[in-house]
Amino acid sequence: MAVIEGPLSKWTNVMKGWQYRWFVLDESSGILSYFTSKEKMMRGARRGCVRLKGAVIGIDDEDDSTFTITVDQKTFHFQARDADEREKWIQGLENAILRHSHSQKKQEVKSVPTAADFDRKLSETDAYLQLLIGQVQTLETRIDACEDVSAKEKYSVLKVTAEAMIEAIKHAIVMLQIAKESLKGPVMNGTMHEAVLTTGADFDHFGRRGDDNSNSTSTTVPETSYSSSEDEDFFDAEDFKSTPKTSPDKSTSSSLVTTPSPDGEEEEKRDPPQIIASEDDYFDELYDERDDEGLGSLESHGSIIAHLLSQVRIGMDLTKVVLPTFILERRSLLEMYADFFAHPDLFIKIPDMDTPAERMIQLVRWYMSAFHAGRNSDVAKKPYNPILGETFCCHWSMPDWPKTTDLADDGPVPWSSKENLAFIAEQVSHHPPISAFYAEHYNKRISLDGYIWTKSKFLGLSIGVHMIGQAVVSLIDHDEEYVITFPNGYGRSILTVPWVELGGKVTITCAKTGFSANIDFHTKPFYGGKKHQVTGNVYSPTDKKNAILTFTGEWNGVMYAKHSSGRNEAFVDTKKMAIVKKRVKPLDTQAEFESRKLWEQVTRNLKQKNVEVATEFKHKLEHRQRTEAKERKEKGLKWETKQFHEVGEHWVYDRPLLKRLGKGTPTRTPTDTL
Repeated sequence: MAVIEGPLSKWTNVMKGWQYRWFVLDESSGILSYFTSKEKMMRGARRGCVRLKGAVIGIDDEDDSTFTITVDQKTFHFQARDADEREKWIQGLENAILRHSHSQKKQEVKSVPTAADFDRKLSETDAYLQLLIGQVQTLETRIDACEDVSAKEKYSVLKVTAEAMIEAIKHAIVMLQIAKESLKGPVMNGTMHEAVLTTGADFDHFGRRGDDNSNSTSTTVPETSYSSSEDEDFFDAEDFKSTPKTSPDKSTSSSLVTTPSPDGEEEEKRDPPQIIASEDDYFDELYDERDDEGLGSLESHGSIIAHLLSQVRIGMDLTKVVLPTFILERRSLLEMYADFFAHPDLFIKIPDMDTPAERMIQLVRWYMSAFHAGRNSDVAKKPYNPILGETFCCHWSMPDWPKTTDLADDGPVPWSSKENLAFIAEQVSHHPPISAFYAEHYNKRISLDGYIWTKSKFLGLSIGVHMIGQAVVSLIDHDEEYVITFPNGYGRSILTVPWVELGGKVTITCAKTGFSANIDFHTKPFYGGKKHQVTGNVYSPTDKKNAILTFTGEWNGVMYAKHSSGRNEAFVDTKKMAIVKKRVKPLDTQAEFESRKLWEQVTRNLKQKNVEVATEFKHKLEHRQRTEAKERKEKGLKWETKQFHEVGEHWVYDRPLLKRLGKGTPTRTPTDTL
């Protein structure tokens, strides 16, 4: 007999009377649990329990329906409906007591999996899932290259079957995560315990399981017997002094807590980088770049995340999904792109190099410094989705450079000088969401013209953001153009504390010189390996097998390079490099559609923790964008961009430095996008 359940009455000291309750006896664990109703028993809402190891059963010859259980310095009083029912309960209780107290061989209690075990197994499943996705992508390549029609059909059938299996696995992962949040075990005395599960088996009228050989339900064995409410005590306390009291462990009251990485790796605490500001800069508390705020455990937002996940389909495009406001970073995505130039000195040094090889290596050095400053925190928070027509302008003053009043008033930022690196970005499309951006240093004759189209997909435990687009760096005095692509981004552990990693292959090519670079951003494998790893090679035009420079390290840490000559160096050290602060006009002088002005109320209320008010302002902006789009559609009007225009499949700045200097217009080399 494994599990017994049924109604009993218990004696309550405070009420001075009997209370009708539902009891479950699990012989395998030696626990007698009680619930205030059968319905709550089915939900696992346990009210209290009696630990039977070392317990003594007592009966009263003058009363044929009552009995007692004495254990843990407490005596518990029970009343059955009649003598026969009492006899059945006593028999089951004595069997459990004998099993756990007087057996010759010490019983080994099977440990109950913890929430951390659940997270590790789920992460492991997700890791294998990503490998399967990669194999299907490889299969797609084989199908495209296959010339045999019969074989191609067989491959296609296999691909469809594999994709269906992938979708089923993804769906199961999401449902398990949502169930973990919504079906938490009951909290008793402030500690999480597993509920007694009795569904899925046949019981007779007394509650005895029909199959005595079936596996018994596992349950956590408490250190002592208890009742969860002092108002419903149903025991006599003989000696409380000998029973140690433990303080409640409130940290287990939620499943949304920070968990270690699957391989036990501890995340390194990074010191905030030094920030260099110009002497004439001003402080804007809403955009204090040293204000590093995490999401904590997300405990108060768990139901929102679960609701969000329940609404999305695996693999769907998340472009139209509105994320909860509390996970937003206090800046627009357009401003985040500006952080590619957090080390402007490395960028404007590119044209100063003497040879094409040196210029390519310096460009790669700048490129590898461009990503770490885009994350103000180790916690992944999402910047605002830019509104159509939104713009962002800023410039950087070079540290220790002499000031000049010679303004580049015909450039993208008219109030910056010719010794500043100027930047402008514009949201040129809403569906798909395309951001175009341009940067230039007038006196150094260098510019960057680029665009990125973000396409997000829900992957189960992660969100993948494909960065589709390119940038072209123009060195005007050398008549050289370098075409750059971008890595993909991934938001991992989205139900605990999310973090960002980059992944994918990136290329940098120069058609004129023939020099090129291949860079691999490596995602962390489940077993072994480290986060944020990157490797890269720079090749000459005459030898595409032997690199003139190789580098490896962390894209948000230190990267080391080895030259073909044998010389080694610290290629980029983001831990020691100071970030040059961008200069933005004060809010009161910005136009309505400039990023900081546009999102001012959202940012201010997020800063002040007024999430509901921030959400309200955010919804107003989004509603206005939808209304204006509807009106344009009804009138047959097309959106007119402000600073950029479309050339083929690419977006370019209207007035690039090359054009203003009378050197012609930059060319566009078609490239394969990620």
